[in-house]
Amino acid sequence: MIILKVDIRVKPECVEAFKVATSENARNSVMEPGIARFDLVQDISEPNHFLLWEVYYTEADMPAHKATAHFNTWATTVADMFEAPRTRELFTNVAPADEKW
Repeated sequence: MIILKVDIRVKPECVEAFKVATSENARNSVMEPGIARFDLVQDISEPNHFLLWEVYYTEADMPAHKATAHFNTWATTVADMFEAPRTRELFTNVAPADEKW
C-alpha cells in the first residue's frame, strides 16, 4: 500500500467550488481498481485548508490515477483555486494489514 497525503489551501472564495469538484473526483477515484481509499477532509478551524488521503494498492496505481479523465477534469477545474502550492507526502501502511483495506 502506498498512501499519499496532499495538503491543500484554497482561496477562501473558492472553498465551495473546490469541495464540489474534489468530491466528484474522489467519488470517481474510489471506483478505480488501484485505489483503496480516496478521502477529502476539511480543517474545522481553517475552512480553506484541506487534506486528500489517497490509498493506492501499488506504486503503479498512482500514475494510472493521474491518467484518468476525472483526474484531468479535476486538475483543470481547480487549477486557479489554490492559495498556495500543494504539498505531498508519501507513506507506507503499518496497520491495519493491507488485506484489511
